[in-house]
Amino acid sequence: MITRDEVIAALDRVLDPELHRSIVALGMVGSVAVDGSRVAITIKLTVAGCPLKAEIQRRVSEAVAVLPGVEGVQVGLDTMTDEERAGVRDNIIGGPRKDSPFGPDSRTKVILVASGKGGVGKSSVTCNLAVAMAEAGYSVGLLDADVYGYSVPRMMGADRQPVMMDDLIIPVESHGVRLMSIGFMTADDNPVIWRGPMLHKALTSFVTEVFWDDPDVLLVDLPPGTGDVSLSLAGLLPSAHVVVVTTPQLTAQRVARRAAAMADRVELPVVGVIENMSWFIAPDTGARYEVFAGGGGAALAADIGVPLLGQVPLESDVARAGDEGLPVVAARPDSAAAKELRVIATKVAQAVGLARVTG
Repeated sequence: MITRDEVIAALDRVLDPELHRSIVALGMVGSVAVDGSRVAITIKLTVAGCPLKAEIQRRVSEAVAVLPGVEGVQVGLDTMTDEERAGVRDNIIGGPRKDSPFGPDSRTKVILVASGKGGVGKSSVTCNLAVAMAEAGYSVGLLDADVYGYSVPRMMGADRQPVMMDDLIIPVESHGVRLMSIGFMTADDNPVIWRGPMLHKALTSFVTEVFWDDPDVLLVDLPPGTGDVSLSLAGLLPSAHVVVVTTPQLTAQRVARRAAAMADRVELPVVGVIENMSWFIAPDTGARYEVFAGGGGAALAADIGVPLLGQVPLESDVARAGDEGLPVVAARPDSAAAKELRVIATKVAQAVGLARVTG
């Protein structure tokens, strides 16, 4: 005969897909009834209409169904009271918190990905680095700070709104990466028309009110240039490192130099340069063409005294994969671009002092 304690022990191993905590520890398990070989369980969702309720039901059902003696599992759903939800919130963050969780004592390595101008593939590089690091075993957050030109939700294949738990925002997760973007909160074709103070308030919320859960690394996709967003984030993320993305043209390199100068001005270290669209390899002949010749990546790295972390070839699959919501390191892991991006991700991790993942 299966016992209630055995059922609870099985449920204790079930993690909430967004909070990554045991549903027992979170207080999500309501009633548990055992009738011979049949088990009926009620799960209390943190919010009504939870977008992942089907996934929670599946995890609960599978965890209990494998217990010896169980022949049927029924999983019902309920919703937490305001008091219960407040208890969950305080449980996962340890009480009220309004300051940045990424201060000098944070274990998280923050990496700002910058560029001097648009069109160099900065967001694509950022998304692929995030997925590559997640595949390597790191816990990864990705903040889309390109408020006016947000593209991370589409590139990462994430199209649902984040869950709000009182004043706490639960980030959307895709490809093993926790995401936050203004794109989750506005229609795709609606422009964001904000002045500086509104931008700062939104970015402060994304840093302080999102349940990032102390990831190993937080990648931040900065907007092009050196405006208000970059200055705000420098204040909110004082221990961040900067990676600059450029293309081979010397003109792009000279503009990217300004992003590096901005980092120096706000006392954030630049740890390296990534050159994107370095060359094109013809699929029929294998011939290599330097479409945007100039050596801009190497020139920029030498100019500011940091390493050139890598050169990503120009491939149509990179853009296609991003448009389909599946970064190329996951969509075509054997492609030249994907291989180079994984090498770059390893170098970035080493440059910021991320401990090597073992086991």
